[in-house]
Amino acid sequence: MDLIKYCKDSYSELVHNTTWPNRRELMHSAIVVLVASILIAIVVFAEDTLFERIMNLVYQR
Repeated sequence: MDLIKYCKDSYSELVHNTTWPNRRELMHSAIVVLVASILIAIVVFAEDTLFERIMNLVYQR
């Protein structure tokens, strides 16, 4: 496949066939990602803290 034709076709598809979210949908999606990221960070922090305490108890003996 010709590289120039591929680039032109890709650009055409991006410009003419892609549906972009509106501002409200974009903000909603961004908030969902932010909340999910914070929740996952809290869960990982809690698991890490618990594991650290368990390891400290095991190796104190």
